[in-house]
Amino acid sequence: MFVDELTIKLIAGSGGDGCTSFRREKFVPMGGPDGGNGGAGASIIFQADKSLTTLVDLSYKKIIKAPKGENGKGSNKYGANAEDVVVLVPLGTIITNALTKDLIADLTVDQERVVVAKGGRGGKGNKSFATHQNPAPKLSEKGEPGEEILVHLELKLLADVGLVGMPSVGKSTILSIVSASKPKIASYHFTTLSPNLGVVSLKDHRRFVMADLPGLIEGASAGTGLGTEFLRHAMRTKIIAHVIDMGAEENRDPIKDYQIIRKEIEKYSSKLAQKKEIIIASKMDLDKAKDNLDLFKKEYPDKDIIPISSYNNEGIDNLLITLANELDNIPDVYLEDEEDYKVYKYEEEKPFTITKDGDIWIIKGSQIEKLLLMTRFEERESVERFSRKFKGMGIEDELIRLGAKEGDNVQILDYMFIFKN
Repeated sequence: MFVDELTIKLIAGSGGDGCTSFRREKFVPMGGPDGGNGGAGASIIFQADKSLTTLVDLSYKKIIKAPKGENGKGSNKYGANAEDVVVLVPLGTIITNALTKDLIADLTVDQERVVVAKGGRGGKGNKSFATHQNPAPKLSEKGEPGEEILVHLELKLLADVGLVGMPSVGKSTILSIVSASKPKIASYHFTTLSPNLGVVSLKDHRRFVMADLPGLIEGASAGTGLGTEFLRHAMRTKIIAHVIDMGAEENRDPIKDYQIIRKEIEKYSSKLAQKKEIIIASKMDLDKAKDNLDLFKKEYPDKDIIPISSYNNEGIDNLLITLANELDNIPDVYLEDEEDYKVYKYEEEKPFTITKDGDIWIIKGSQIEKLLLMTRFEERESVERFSRKFKGMGIEDELIRLGAKEGDNVQILDYMFIFKN
């Protein structure tokens, strides 16, 4: 099954909890704190793998959840870090934030990696809070929550040569001859419903990847037929190899067929229309082929046209050498889309926001929310630390400025507090 687009939720691992512990050994009167830190939670990493050609393995998953870090223990024992989750995807996979449409990564190099959801750090044990002023702290942290994000994955095939053309003009047959690919071939339209990839090897040891892309019809740029399902893959090819049935089977008109496809390509993207193009005049073994080729050359005298016959295996070597020579002069640049992707970059957010809903003051902000989730409210010193940081961030002063009174309800996430100043 060929799957080239899906949405999936990622939940990175939370950090392990820190430990509150004190040495209790016989004849050791001043044992001191010995609670260890928790281990880091696992991150979710995406890695490009050239052996993959589809996202089908991920299509059965709605959520990928990474493991939590190990909790710290007494005797200064630190929790182990959780092992990161590595998700393999094909070359050409674009990862975007499904909600904001920000571009997170475009994986175009084999073994390229990107951390998409970062695991939380481990909580500190009470040993880490010991100071000269407080040598025996009775507090520790819970682990930091791992990042959660809904991502959209889109595969745009990375192929050197993309075979395009009307349905049943011989694209799949060409691919089956020049590579080890075994596309489904039959004598009816739209046999190819998804792209097929094949690696072409020449006698001089040069190699390139060829993609047989689904047949186009008039109106494809507006989504008719397979439409944009084909066109967006063509954006990632270096050369457009336009296959035209010069034998004019089924009363085709080679010139008209070419004009229809070119029109759809130009409507879809000016950059796609400017890519290097080679015309493959196929089915030259048929009776009308030579006359149709002569007419085509008169109409388009400046086009690079290579006649072939897949049936007689004629012209294939010349085609492959021509393609390889052209590829030698084209750089490895694939992302030439005109789609509206926003570049994902760090922007410093406001430390917090305060709004009022009825008689409840609602506080939002990643720092205060993270602090809340990492605080052990069953420990008095942990509560006191939370209060100090709450005030130090300026939240208390801002609440007073906005008119909050002692006894008002204050909400952070799902937690409710009584405001005191």
